Amino acid sequence: MVQNSQHRLAFQSADGRYSIGLTGVIQVDAGDYVDFHPDSKLTGPQELSDGVNARRARIGVTGTADDFAFAFVWDGGNSQDTAAKGIETAQIIYTGIKHAAFEVGYSNTFFTLDQSTSANDLLFLERASPSNIATNFNAGDNRFNVGARFFGDRYWLGGYFTGPAIGDSHTLTGERFGAFERAAFQVVKGDDYSLHLGVGLDELIRAPNSGAGTANTLSLSDQPELRIDPTTLLNTGTIGTTAYPVTGGYVLDLETAAAWRSLFWQGEYYHYSVERAGLADANFDGGYGQVAWTLTGETHPYNPQAGSYFRISPAHPFSLKDGGWGAWEIAGRISYVNLVSNFVSGEALSADPAAVDGGKQTAYSLGINWYPNDLVRFMVDYSHVDYQKINGVAASGLPLGTGIGASFDAISFRAQVAY
Repeated sequence: MVQNSQHRLAFQSADGRYSIGLTGVIQVDAGDYVDFHPDSKLTGPQELSDGVNARRARIGVTGTADDFAFAFVWDGGNSQDTAAKGIETAQIIYTGIKHAAFEVGYSNTFFTLDQSTSANDLLFLERASPSNIATNFNAGDNRFNVGARFFGDRYWLGGYFTGPAIGDSHTLTGERFGAFERAAFQVVKGDDYSLHLGVGLDELIRAPNSGAGTANTLSLSDQPELRIDPTTLLNTGTIGTTAYPVTGGYVLDLETAAAWRSLFWQGEYYHYSVERAGLADANFDGGYGQVAWTLTGETHPYNPQAGSYFRISPAHPFSLKDGGWGAWEIAGRISYVNLVSNFVSGEALSADPAAVDGGKQTAYSLGINWYPNDLVRFMVDYSHVDYQKINGVAASGLPLGTGIGASFDAISFRAQVAY
């Protein structure tokens, strides 16, 4: 029986060639949407529902077999309690070459710095909306991928071919396929400081369709940075028709991060482009910036295998007997995403088949995190979200150009155990 640096236990053969051990995470969330103000009483979002949610409830095994590693993780949680998510990870990895991994299966992907950061290590309950929209193309969780990554203390290089996600239909449908490449570097690195810069490109090779003879389409959307109410405010609707099918697209990602003693910064910019036959491309933009300060002095360590950062590890775990209080951290984030393209306010969407009116969202978040020990964490977030959308449907009963967005505040809480 062995224990690694993350306190994960495993059975290992005496010669160290074979091992198998448990892994898992429990994340229980609660949220309250307060002070909700719709721009219109006739159309658009009118309210959001408060509640609790088993965001993640994962159990699985990881192991090694000589130069191979494997992982299988089942997730009984989800964005809603109505159905379990299912397979989160089912992957085989060849590790026989030092500082390299060749892998195939279903897993989280390494496109964008935010997505490469484990959900167990995020500063806030959820990733920023522009990051989720970027991975909505081809990447994200529980998606088929095959590729390779090369990594060290100062670099991360990887390229992957991606396919459908767990739950996508295979019956008389055209599955989505894509690829992404990412390069990240620790430009400056020391015991308690680092500077991280990176770039990534995600290409949509084939958009999905719902069956023979139907159009290849794509839809970009996200819930407003909290997974209690399932309503998606940002939503392009279906992009692509039989006359103007989606033929491709890409996401460009520029990433930055820096750590200096108890301060930590992370930010990314995204440009999204969707290509359609016979129409101008639909182009969108988004980005976020977040900063954290560890009140108890710990530093966010670098994760070379993912090209991202781990959560902090408390120097003095909480103990009434020994007098430790764990680690405390405060964080702030601003995110913005614009899903409007080729659309003129005051005109009908139907006037231009290239027009997309998915809305614009700006979110401001503050958080405080308590780490009693390496496995347990409690998080409290406060967010203010401003969602702007212009009416482009003449039959809605509102004048064209009228605002149909909303603004609101949200308070959320998470209890987490990750091992």
